[in-house]
Amino acid sequence: MNRRSFFRSASMPFAAMALLTALALPAAAEKLPLGELSRYLNALTTAEAEFTQINSDGTISTGRIFIQRPGRARFEYSPPDSNLVVAGNGSVAIVDAKSNQAPEQYPLSRTPLSIILAANVDLARAKMVVGHKADGNTTRVRAQDPENPEYGSIELVFTAAPTELRQWVIRDDSGAETTVILGEMKKGGRLRASLFDISAAIAQRR
Repeated sequence: MNRRSFFRSASMPFAAMALLTALALPAAAEKLPLGELSRYLNALTTAEAEFTQINSDGTISTGRIFIQRPGRARFEYSPPDSNLVVAGNGSVAIVDAKSNQAPEQYPLSRTPLSIILAANVDLARAKMVVGHKADGNTTRVRAQDPENPEYGSIELVFTAAPTELRQWVIRDDSGAETTVILGEMKKGGRLRASLFDISAAIAQRR
């Protein structure tokens, strides 16, 4: 897995579309305000959940995600996938245990994921949100770095009563997409600092 394959997705196959429509959604609701969504994200200090990822070739990957805001995330992929993605200390690393190539690393600030991992999420910031709509069941917010829109964007999908982040779609600098669907999140627990240690992750996968 490289940066392109992590941050892109092709058209969804039938199975992927079924996963999206199978999400348990509440009855039709009004659009959630940006202020409320910002408060929700800022209150999300730690979280872990199962996830399903729709990949660029139409296949589906699964695994577990760990989040510790600000600035930290870890994607552990389930076998037979051997990949691990770790964000920490301002960088993102993609580690493939089956590859002889060095892990790919790049600044977290150059990825749309940095928007929700920021120390202070402010979706009302000028030019950050470029799309905000409700489809009857969910509120969808498309955000980008207002100073660097060329880095791509992230579309966050929320349900209401209570407000919950259910999935996101990352559009990279080429316009390609990756969709991550979240299972039920366990929030507020203690997470080991080593989960987000890129050097340790690289050493363990060698």
